[in-house]
Amino acid sequence: MTEHTAPPPTYDDVAAAAHRLKGMAHRTPVLRSSTADEQLGAQLFFKCENLQRTGAFKFRGAFNTLAQFTDEQRERGVLAFSAGNHAQAIALSARLLDMPAAIVMPEDAPASKMAATRDYGAQVVTYNRYTEDREAISRRLALERGMTLVPPFDHPHVIAGQGTAAKELFEEVPDLDYLFVCVGGGGLLAGSLLAAEALAPQCRVVGVEPAAGNDGQQSVKAGHVVQIPTPHTIADGAQTQALGQLTFPIIQRLADDMVTATDEQLVESLRFFAERMKIVVEPTGALAFAGAQHGNVDIHGARVGILISGGNVDLSRLARFLAD
Repeated sequence: MTEHTAPPPTYDDVAAAAHRLKGMAHRTPVLRSSTADEQLGAQLFFKCENLQRTGAFKFRGAFNTLAQFTDEQRERGVLAFSAGNHAQAIALSARLLDMPAAIVMPEDAPASKMAATRDYGAQVVTYNRYTEDREAISRRLALERGMTLVPPFDHPHVIAGQGTAAKELFEEVPDLDYLFVCVGGGGLLAGSLLAAEALAPQCRVVGVEPAAGNDGQQSVKAGHVVQIPTPHTIADGAQTQALGQLTFPIIQRLADDMVTATDEQLVESLRFFAERMKIVVEPTGALAFAGAQHGNVDIHGARVGILISGGNVDLSRLARFLAD
């Protein structure tokens, strides 16, 4: 679901988003790990969006979009659908910009994400992700309430905002050979690709999906958007059924590769982040690192960017993963 009349975003939009986000989004740190370097035989640079406001990169796209609302749109408010990170990002952005927000969330969304969304002041409407259509519910509610619907990835301002994370990484760590980015609906990957094309054309950008939900990989291979049933994976932020109408053409044109990681590999990455790097990362946030480790991409001797997308995971759930 997208604004099909909207022109696709460009790097100029990413640069404008960075200006809009200055002083609002955190410029997240880039961490190193000598152990990871030794294990992979490469130099790894971890861009820690798990330390972003609301705990994920999603704040970038949400704030960039809401900051461009008209006065009338602000008055009526914003409606979004999300498993959690986009929900929190929209909720906080709406609070910062003093507008009402309602979020359609799956009833089985992580409790911490749902609680945080409510804490930021948004109304939460729940649905069953396996039997109900969140987009249909969202369209109906937006129409009834006169609110502006902001989808989690398939929107030009959202994509441009997400691209600012990669923009910062390229500015801080020039001459990257590879950048690994997690993929759900493709907003972060599409934005990262626009940043790479402009700032680091030599950098090969690799999208990483859950093995159970490789619709993006299938789409690139098929040459058109492939839709799949909601995948069963611990990477709840990547339980999407298809890439977007705006994200797919960018990914098809610019992505160098699409690889996958299994849930077992994600748990291995989560354990590494917790034990060796002392950071909390959610399963979706570990996709990029797991893809670099297991995606059969030859990164030996290379300078490799790893985009850690988020850290919003219930601690009891994380403890179960780490205890297995």
